[in-house]
Amino acid sequence: MAPPRSIPTARAAKASHDPLDGLAVHIHDMLASDTQARLAKARVGAWLRALLDTLFPQVAERTYGTAGEVHDALDASAAELRSLLRPLEDDLDDSARVAAAFFQALAEIHRQLLIDATAIERGDPAAESVDEVILAYPGFLAIAVHRIAHRFYELRVPLLPRVLSEWAHERTGIDIHPGATLGHPVVIDHGTGIVVGETAVLGNNVKLYQGVTLGALSVTKSLASTKRHPTIENDVVIYANATILGGETVIGEGSVIGGNTWITSSVPPNSVVYQRSEVHVRQGRADFDAPDFVI
Repeated sequence: MAPPRSIPTARAAKASHDPLDGLAVHIHDMLASDTQARLAKARVGAWLRALLDTLFPQVAERTYGTAGEVHDALDASAAELRSLLRPLEDDLDDSARVAAAFFQALAEIHRQLLIDATAIERGDPAAESVDEVILAYPGFLAIAVHRIAHRFYELRVPLLPRVLSEWAHERTGIDIHPGATLGHPVVIDHGTGIVVGETAVLGNNVKLYQGVTLGALSVTKSLASTKRHPTIENDVVIYANATILGGETVIGEGSVIGGNTWITSSVPPNSVVYQRSEVHVRQGRADFDAPDFVI
């Protein structure tokens, strides 16, 4: 094994012919001058994965023989959370209190997630069991991580909620900001490409298909503290690739939003919104001058 190299100073790096020396000095100088709190992203992911394995043994490699073993696993998760929060202590009133408050809410989070999983199973003809939903459905994973991240968001923990939500985003293609408020159940079918903004509010029994965007009309920084994303009331279904924008936009209870629609104003309860398109089918190709479909 080669001996460790000493990194040259910034002045020496200028004369160096190795571009990595200059890059190394630049990165070191950035870290030395940066006093922001830091979270180890990989460690946060490992903590989250272990917690999900404890809450849902369907996805875990190990099994627990007794309730005491489950309790021990949760105690270990709580200890690791307290350790994860230490770099953020300057921005938290009391990191131990935050960790305790999260675990006090965990039973309710778990209850809500079981309701979500059951609703997904009942609404999907392809789902054979709730265990299958918990084990294999990206929509359930995204919802599960969101409910965990949202609790930290409510507790005003910096950075951690976003790291958690991006862990799910990377794995599912579903982007739910930890600030978004979700009722229960919420059903995500397929899910790829869904975006739910920070101030979006979803009621109970809302179902989202792939590609749905619940976004803002404007992304200027001055609007950061305002409600920028829509409200979706109870019992609404939003089909694939629908886009709903604006903090004042409300989709009324019981409405159905068709695929590929673009909505920037409120919709009354029990509405059906759809985009009309025409597909022409003719039999036979005689006398048909086909257009050039080459892309």
